[in-house]
Amino acid sequence: MKIVGWIISGIIGLLIVVLLMNGFGFFNEKVNYTYQKAIDNVSYERLKKVEDTARAMIATYKSDKLTYEAYKNTDVELATQAKIRANRTAVAYNEYILKNSFQWKGNIPSDIYNQLEIIE
Repeated sequence: MKIVGWIISGIIGLLIVVLLMNGFGFFNEKVNYTYQKAIDNVSYERLKKVEDTARAMIATYKSDKLTYEAYKNTDVELATQAKIRANRTAVAYNEYILKNSFQWKGNIPSDIYNQLEIIE
């Protein structure tokens, strides 16, 4: 009779342990989707901001470079100002991409350059 009591106590104890582990999520393979969704949204918003900033800097650089190339033989002062702006943008862009390249994890969009060239 003592053996049966020990066996029943062992089964009840084992059941309690299993229920506690289940309650704490040891057997659940559920992901906290709310938390993961919040992390993904933050990552996406950050990536979108970096990409938008990079594209804006590229557009500014191209505009200033075209202005420089259009006026370098006719209006030297305007061309020089455009060249300075383009080079300043290129330096800022190159630093920005260097600091934020981890955002893409090696998968940089095709319209975003690794670096912009300095106009000599």
